[in-house]
Amino acid sequence: MNKRFLKYAGRFTVIFISLIGFYFLMAFGLSRITINAHPINKQEVAIYIITNGIHTDVVMPAATPAINWTKKIPYANTLKADSTYQYLAIGWGDKEFYLETPEFADLKLTTAVKAISGLSTSAMHATYYQYMEENNQCKKVMISNMQYQKLIRYVSDSFTPDAKGNFIKIKTNIRYDTGDAFYEAKGSYSIFKTCNTWTNAALKACGQRSCLWTIFDTGILLKYD
Repeated sequence: MNKRFLKYAGRFTVIFISLIGFYFLMAFGLSRITINAHPINKQEVAIYIITNGIHTDVVMPAATPAINWTKKIPYANTLKADSTYQYLAIGWGDKEFYLETPEFADLKLTTAVKAISGLSTSAMHATYYQYMEENNQCKKVMISNMQYQKLIRYVSDSFTPDAKGNFIKIKTNIRYDTGDAFYEAKGSYSIFKTCNTWTNAALKACGQRSCLWTIFDTGILLKYD
């Protein structure tokens, strides 16, 4: 009995490790395949892609003729942001991970398991900034007004609205920045759909260079080196 158990346990371990290896190999390979490699962009609206080394956000002007985000995501929902904060960064992610894991030291096994399984809910993280500075972790992309309209639709459709169409603010004391707030979102986080998958899809939606599929930020940033 013990020999049989060890035999099957060994096979399971080999299969499990192989699947993990295949997953990361697929993630690496597909992230290097470029979609919309040569977009035709009119230089009308500046957006940015930012990363903290793990998680990416899409950054847009706080207010333009196309949309005034401050009406949908009021400065008043933050601790400090006001009209001098001219940029809005938006990211999508697992709700529990956002609200219960401000630092990786706070990560719980149950939170991690629920996140990768796709069984938990999601949230939008919105952060206002006074200015943006291009560097290795912040890439500027100029797009047309029409492309920006497509990006607006994609981002707006990621929020869960109330009966009046307003974005639903999540009541929490968790803050990552003095200019941020959390909102209810559609969809579930999983090993196949991460925060970076969402950002990559946002770039696809507005016809910009993007990965065929990615779970990490590196694939996206490589497109804009």
